[in-house]
Amino acid sequence: MKQQLIWKGMLPVAITGALALAPTAVMAQEMEEEDKASYTIALNQDTFFGFYPTFNGLYKLKDNMDFSFYGIFWTSDGLGGGAGNDLWTEFGAGVNMHFMDDKLTVKPQLGITNGLLQSGGAEDDGNTGANFADGVVPNLTINYSDENWEAEFYGGYYLAARNRDDDGSGLDFIHTWVNGGYKINSIWSVGAHWEYLELARVEGGNDAVLYEWLGLYTQFSLPNGMFARFTAGDQMDDESGEVGDFYKMAVGFSF
Repeated sequence: MKQQLIWKGMLPVAITGALALAPTAVMAQEMEEEDKASYTIALNQDTFFGFYPTFNGLYKLKDNMDFSFYGIFWTSDGLGGGAGNDLWTEFGAGVNMHFMDDKLTVKPQLGITNGLLQSGGAEDDGNTGANFADGVVPNLTINYSDENWEAEFYGGYYLAARNRDDDGSGLDFIHTWVNGGYKINSIWSVGAHWEYLELARVEGGNDAVLYEWLGLYTQFSLPNGMFARFTAGDQMDDESGEVGDFYKMAVGFSF
């Protein structure tokens, strides 16, 4: 009888303890999930593409690999139907692999473009207008960062998925850049930047270098994840005959 009374007295305590621990367990699980995820939002502007916000999300799959997804809001009228219509919109996903104790990351991704820039808006039925999956974009980003040095490579091939026949106007582009710099202190780095954009294929025309840039950058990265980079330099002579300077700026937040 005495043991039964003891168990009866302990039962409410056990239930109360379990109920008290349940939110803690849920919170711990949520924190673990949050530790696996990161997100970066950036606002960008340069002398060719104009203004284009971007985002990139990462979710840890295992110690040396993340799932990655990204998007670019190409907002310049020149990349759409004019006056903000049918703007080029890019979305994709891939993986982000870690090497050398996370100093080196290699991120292959596959994206799609939507709009009418690459197809000219041509559709199979002869009508014109913006297209879903107007193009596909296999791309690769490689980053290196240690206590003193940082570097980045990007290469993407923008392949038109529509209007590729001999009478069409499908456009392919190659876009690539390389930059690298030195970290002066924990928040400030400086370096050099080279970037190249080529019209790689156009029906009834010739390929052409749209721009080639060479310049310097300075970047500030705060401990809370905020960063700002400004790049400027020489717009090297291209096949269109345009020369002069270029500049680009990116500000963002990683969390």
